[in-house]
Amino acid sequence: MDMKSLYLLIALSPLAGSLIAGLFGWAIGRRAAHVVTILGVAVSAALSLKVLAGFLSGEASVFNAPVYTWLTVGGMEFSVGFLVDSLTAMMMVVVSFVSLMVHIYTIGYMQEDPGYQRFFSYISLFTFSMLMLVMSNNFIQLFFGWEAVGLVSYLLIGFWFKRPTAIYANLKAFLVNRVGDFGFLLGIGLVLAHFGGSLDYSDVFAAAPNLANATIEVFPGVEWSLMTVTCILLFVGAMGKSAQFPLHVWLPDSMEGPTPISALIHAATMVTAGLFMVSRMSPLFELSDVALNFILITGSITALFMGFLGVIQNDIKKVVAYSTLSQLGYMTVALGASAYSVAMFHVMTHAFFKALLFLGAGSVIIGMHHDQDMRNMGGLRKYMPVTWITSLIGSLALIGTPFFSGFYSKDSIIEAVHASQLPAAGFAYYAVVAGVFVTAFYSFRMYFRVFHGKEQWMENHGSHHGHDEDHDDEEPTADHHHGLGPGDKPHESPWVVTLPLIVLAIPSVLIGYFAIEPLLYGDFFKGVIFVNHEAHPAMEEMAHEFHGAVAMGLHSLQTLPLWLAVAGVATAWFFYMKAPQIPAAIKQRFAFVDRVLENKYYMDDLYFNVFAKGSRALGTLFWKVGDTLLIDGLLVNGTAKMVGAFSGLVRKLQTGFIYSYATTMIIGVLALMSLWFAQLIF
Repeated sequence: MDMKSLYLLIALSPLAGSLIAGLFGWAIGRRAAHVVTILGVAVSAALSLKVLAGFLSGEASVFNAPVYTWLTVGGMEFSVGFLVDSLTAMMMVVVSFVSLMVHIYTIGYMQEDPGYQRFFSYISLFTFSMLMLVMSNNFIQLFFGWEAVGLVSYLLIGFWFKRPTAIYANLKAFLVNRVGDFGFLLGIGLVLAHFGGSLDYSDVFAAAPNLANATIEVFPGVEWSLMTVTCILLFVGAMGKSAQFPLHVWLPDSMEGPTPISALIHAATMVTAGLFMVSRMSPLFELSDVALNFILITGSITALFMGFLGVIQNDIKKVVAYSTLSQLGYMTVALGASAYSVAMFHVMTHAFFKALLFLGAGSVIIGMHHDQDMRNMGGLRKYMPVTWITSLIGSLALIGTPFFSGFYSKDSIIEAVHASQLPAAGFAYYAVVAGVFVTAFYSFRMYFRVFHGKEQWMENHGSHHGHDEDHDDEEPTADHHHGLGPGDKPHESPWVVTLPLIVLAIPSVLIGYFAIEPLLYGDFFKGVIFVNHEAHPAMEEMAHEFHGAVAMGLHSLQTLPLWLAVAGVATAWFFYMKAPQIPAAIKQRFAFVDRVLENKYYMDDLYFNVFAKGSRALGTLFWKVGDTLLIDGLLVNGTAKMVGAFSGLVRKLQTGFIYSYATTMIIGVLALMSLWFAQLIF
């Protein structure tokens, strides 16, 4: 099989599965629907692994060619094309592998949902869209994948469309992403206008160095750097997709979708699209320090302040959601420090342990009979041993425990920011280091409250039940009742749920150790990610100090991040296992801070009251003044009334009496004669 056919097969097999399950799901039944979609994604994952193995062994070469030209306008070709290099290969494996685990897990999770076939169709379509995005070799196909991912995420977040909260959440995700996409589209427009009239990556990157000092006038008389404006606009697209402050508000709400989706969209795939795009565009971003500073500041605000919000959540999925936001901030900080390879390394390690944490949370939710409130849990360790141990592994990887995968990528980000010489790096360094403590605290707050301590469901029975994940008139999922009833006990989930947990736990522990050297300091990204080492020496400095994965792990025992992580875990243990009255007292003492955090910094209120209501008011103004008053009232009805009034006047002259007409004629003749005399005299 030639390479072109191989890549087409990787991209199209999930699409085929999606179409069969989506269009003919009613005819083929549940079992066939999951078999065909899992098969499609499994083919994709297996072939992607083969491609990645080729790049790791050095046998594979970069593939960059158009596959199909679908539009030619004025000498410009818009085509579907693949660019497969080491960066693409890594993303393809992450996307298809995590997607495969989510597909298997879904069999158990959505077991009794009436929309079973539809759900499988959506997640396969999502996988196809994401593969098209990462495999593209031009901006048009990138944008196609970008929008398709946004569309499918809309369908998935609002999967239970009878629930008002789900509809609100998916519309919010869609609208916030449109804001980012508007910037992204403007960025692509600038590329098309100024970079030689081509949208192929290779042509654009070749033209970029000559445009490093080019300027454009966005406003008359004010010259701005073309590269800076283009890069910041492209990054605004990434801010929407990768949920960076202030376009982060959609991600916590998107927890309204079923848990497998949270794992797929918010761990491994959609939210990493923006980070992948910036890494792919490294030849452009390296030419603009202003854009890199902007990225650093955005990422560090997201990393720290979203972590604070994770500390006060009681919904198990919301904690993991805010943790995702915070980790996306870390990745963005790495991009700003020109450590693109480190950002992609963290994208990869995070995909495994965050998907594991989301699926672990889903398993707990099944065990708790669809109760998501952590205040009703506790002591689940003995009832759900597999979920317990895998969730512990995921949490340890997340907080950066030495030798776990999250440690290598997270510590490399902190090192890269420390070594960066950009003005914004100082603030970013404090943010990511403080974020280590916060991450450890909220992760283990969740872990201790769910798996250790008192069995709260016995005491809290019938008091405050959590947010109902799957319960509605339409959705008889795993159990009809909500939360544990009298005499019920939590139970371990079926093997289709626990097997993906075990499979994801393995890379969560090992992959960082094996991947750090080739990815960061080897030749894996050579010729793919471009860094101007003279202007941005962070990666060079880190390479000098790196003495192997073992040495890095041992050295961490005397560094600040590790002790901050230990302190975070210890604080969580003390607060929630030994002295639960302390958090309650802090909450009362700092009621104002708690209120600000509970209201998510009032960002949602601001957007709702200013932008949503504002645009509604603007629409009403245009309707009442523009449409009703000016167009209908003045132009349409006004002209009719004017003609009517004029006709009414003229009508009065048409009396039908000869003497009035004769009088008029005589007056007319007199008027004409007076004019004639006046001309003669003067």
